[in-house]
Amino acid sequence: MISQNSHLLAVTCFLVAVSAQTAPQWGQCGGIGWTGPTTCPSGWYCSVSSPYYSQCLQGTVTITTTPGGGGGSTTTTAQGGSETLAPGYSFIRAVAEPNFHKYLQSEVVKTASDAVLGSPSTAAQFQITGGQLIQNAGGTKLYAVVEPRADASVKKLKVTWSTTPATSGTFVFSGDTVEWSNPAISRPQNNAWLVCPDAQGHSDVYINLGPYSYQTPAGCADQTIHGYTGSTATL
Repeated sequence: MISQNSHLLAVTCFLVAVSAQTAPQWGQCGGIGWTGPTTCPSGWYCSVSSPYYSQCLQGTVTITTTPGGGGGSTTTTAQGGSETLAPGYSFIRAVAEPNFHKYLQSEVVKTASDAVLGSPSTAAQFQITGGQLIQNAGGTKLYAVVEPRADASVKKLKVTWSTTPATSGTFVFSGDTVEWSNPAISRPQNNAWLVCPDAQGHSDVYINLGPYSYQTPAGCADQTIHGYTGSTATL
């Protein structure tokens, strides 16, 4: 019969072995209930996206110790810069508060997930071709998809990323401003967007079907989003 101590030792050894493994680039590295690897590859750091999800992102982490009464306090700052902009692509970002220079990207970086505005260090890169807004996710194309409108009372439509092209609506650049239109939906302003936090604090992106900066849904912010072709995403 295996003793309780032997069982606990085996479980401990298993957990130590898992934590010693290295998560893949862009892979999960932590979060509530996570039992996989928590170490990222060299040149990458484990970024906390929410209490339930942490992800390996490019960059390094600098630890600064500041002396204080009775001891020192330690703060950790991620020093991850964005990838260099590829030819023919643009970053897309907001240019007004409260999301000034937050960049369009996937909630889970480079994956088919919700469209959000986030840190310049994780900014995605885009093309608009044939009416499709296309994210370059490490060589994989992700397409912006706008949810269907349930009825005329709905004033905002959520945007997500999909591995298959959108089947309705058209994205265009008007100057540097990103617009979306659908012949079946009348909008006061085709460049009107909303940014609304979800339960985990992510800044989810929506198409605004109502008037810009008027009757804004509670908790949301009116935004326009714009192409930016600097070599890297900046604050």
